Amino acid sequence: MTIFPNFRSPDVLLDHARHTMRFYHPRAIDPAGGLFHYFKDDGTVYDRQHRHLVSSTRFVFTYAMAYRQFQDPAYLDGLKHALRFLREAHRTPDGSGYAWMLDGGKVEDGTQHAYGQAFVLLAYSHATMAGLDEARAWIGETFDLMEARFWDAAAGLYADEASQDWSVLSTYRGQNANMHAVEALLAAFSATGERRYLERAYLVAYNITQRQSARCGGLIWEHYDADWQPDWSFNIDDPENLFRPWGYQPGHFTEWAKLLVQLEARAKGVLSEGLDWLVPSAECLFKVALEKGWDVRNGGLCYSLAPDLTACDAHKYFWVQAESAAAAAMLAARTGNAQYWVWYGRLWAYSWSHFIDHEHGAWYRILDRENRKLSDEKSPAGKVDYHTMGAVYDIVAVLKGGEHG
Repeated sequence: MTIFPNFRSPDVLLDHARHTMRFYHPRAIDPAGGLFHYFKDDGTVYDRQHRHLVSSTRFVFTYAMAYRQFQDPAYLDGLKHALRFLREAHRTPDGSGYAWMLDGGKVEDGTQHAYGQAFVLLAYSHATMAGLDEARAWIGETFDLMEARFWDAAAGLYADEASQDWSVLSTYRGQNANMHAVEALLAAFSATGERRYLERAYLVAYNITQRQSARCGGLIWEHYDADWQPDWSFNIDDPENLFRPWGYQPGHFTEWAKLLVQLEARAKGVLSEGLDWLVPSAECLFKVALEKGWDVRNGGLCYSLAPDLTACDAHKYFWVQAESAAAAAMLAARTGNAQYWVWYGRLWAYSWSHFIDHEHGAWYRILDRENRKLSDEKSPAGKVDYHTMGAVYDIVAVLKGGEHG
């Protein structure tokens, strides 16, 4: 019988975060600029040239959070190194956008993504909270860019994608960019205290989890057309698409649950009314995710659910388990319902047994239904364990102070 550590001990969780950071630091640092993004299970870098905006911004987050937690000067140096690359390599010289993919420092894909710019906003916000005051002005700069280029005032949501020169705005609309915009806006509010970020987070969250969900069986579908009507067939033949998978996403249900609890915690005393829907919506999303997405035989939450809420992609992804554990802890603290702690323990026990690499550090990215690794690529573009370490820090805040977000 496996003996697990106490997953409700802040020390245990912070030790795990340190162990994860040791997988990336210092091997991720590229002395020539930025950080390496592609790692095998043992830490070997398998692509030294490509840099993805999502990884670049998430490295800013992971170093900023590690420095705030552990006060290690090496993490502060890593944060500055990551931030400099985001600012000088991904950002266009005229400040009109951020390159999605670089190859050897040159733009390989200059497409403008609201998803990517949400992470730019998140990066600047966390750099500011870690003490880099120069990043404070860049929060407003990025918000203004998102508002000017992606904000759809009629829908009260962000559009998704534009060409490099902004001449063409895609007709695709998606909830994922808006979900991470809420995360980033909450961080911007925490970093600056400016009410406008909280108000925008509230509006986006309401429109996705209330209005849009009413168009999709009361749940959050991923894909929409230009009029924000659900597109039930988008990527139906590409269910494992990295950023736009087909189907309902249990991991996004629980990620939204976490964000709604955080939104309520930040909005109390600032927004005077209209908060009564937040926690019930969070509980509903969490309930459906765990009841429909949990693999009773093999453990873990599956990746995707079909419109009839049967599993259509039974693979297990690292981030789904981590975000769900954080949501469980927040809901447990907020509601007092002990059943959330049961799910919290179950999610951690599963992840500890199957996802966490106790030898080399960090989490494996994806497992099949029987919990077997699909490859030896631990961290391709976009991963860098932002989800897993972020979840740990969210949970530690709950455990240390009864904080809900």
